[in-house]
Amino acid sequence: MPGMITFPTTNLALKRLCRIGFKLRVTDLDSPGGGTMFPRGADAYIDDISNLIPLNDGSIRTAIDTGCGVASWGAYLLKRNIISMSFAPRDTHEAQVWFALERGVPAMIGIMASQRLPYPARAFDMAHCSRCLIPWHQNDGLYLIEVDRVLRPGGYWILSGPPIHWKKYWRGWERTEKDLKQEQDAIEDVAKRLCWKKVVEKGDLSVWQKPLNHIECTASRKILKTPHICKSDNPDAAWYKDMETCITPLPEVSGSDEVAGGVVEKWPARAFAIPPRIRSGSIPGVNAEKFKEDNDLWKDRMAHYKNIISPLTQGRFRNIMDMNAQLGGFAAALVKYPVWVMNVVPANSNPDTLGVIYERGFIGSYQDWCEAVSTYPRTYDLIHAGGVFSIYQDRCDITHILLEMDRILRPEGTVIFRDTVEVLVKIQTITNGMRWKSQIMDHESGPF
Repeated sequence: MPGMITFPTTNLALKRLCRIGFKLRVTDLDSPGGGTMFPRGADAYIDDISNLIPLNDGSIRTAIDTGCGVASWGAYLLKRNIISMSFAPRDTHEAQVWFALERGVPAMIGIMASQRLPYPARAFDMAHCSRCLIPWHQNDGLYLIEVDRVLRPGGYWILSGPPIHWKKYWRGWERTEKDLKQEQDAIEDVAKRLCWKKVVEKGDLSVWQKPLNHIECTASRKILKTPHICKSDNPDAAWYKDMETCITPLPEVSGSDEVAGGVVEKWPARAFAIPPRIRSGSIPGVNAEKFKEDNDLWKDRMAHYKNIISPLTQGRFRNIMDMNAQLGGFAAALVKYPVWVMNVVPANSNPDTLGVIYERGFIGSYQDWCEAVSTYPRTYDLIHAGGVFSIYQDRCDITHILLEMDRILRPEGTVIFRDTVEVLVKIQTITNGMRWKSQIMDHESGPF
């Protein structure tokens, strides 16, 4: 299938702003971060966490930061080879997620309300909340139950800020001691009913750990009065799916020491190791051999892309989106470059491969491309669209998808389309009207 590379046109002023903006993103990661959340700076705060759980041995790779602010926590984790999905609601006073993306840090607009987060089950090795203002103990622990769904077996949940260390801070928080104690006791109770283990509480930090499996949890369910196990057929379903006050079931195991769903390799071997979901045969039509073939395919494609898009390896791009990520091969092929990839799996894809992508140590989200993306304008430098328009051309007007791509693409940004010739010609007709510069080219295997 040919690939088409498009360059949205800009005037000279926008070109200058684009270059200045990229330089700011590079240097900004080296500045102190955190403000009132981390008074000694985000890096020192992460050092405190590292003294409590293993952040530096490659066993923790994917993280989620709820109520991320400007994503300083995620920014400073990057140098430790941990990639964080930072999300926060749209702030009417300052667009914090927008600022995070301008820094070159993964982030998206999101909120914990009534529907599941757009991520598969067992996705993250670590979850974090620092003054994120989420009422974890309310609604029968609904929001903490959702964290349990997306947390890998053996994963950690870190909480700092109210009500943790309330005996020291209660006056400054302008709340009563009784109120704060009741809140912490309620959170402790929800965590206990989820069968989480309290690892440590030290200073301003509390850390819990999810069990490796549900053997002991099932056995003690009546004693602990734990929520019942969900009967859902698909724990990964997360697109317009309501949260439930029940524990998401883990894959069955044969022993209490076995990791439900399988063990993932430590980073960086994890990126190319066969993911547990593929090892177990839970992804229809994808086995270990096809996984290896996909990696080889992307190795060839990346060699071709480097020849036709020279800025790809020169630091020109930072925020990248793959609109149809499949097994995450594009992100894996870019792993040695200073970029990060938002791997998007179209909602209702069959098979659903987003869980595989997280098992490889990458991040991503579900998305229906007939709808808007949860991000701000001008937030991505490069978009890869492989086969997306063949999927959606009979579902919605592809002009709307192209306009949405134009919205989230930075000035002088680049798009790579891979599709049939007929679809590419149709796309080019529309993008010419949008005043994008475009060219239809042969793919890595030659013409047609």
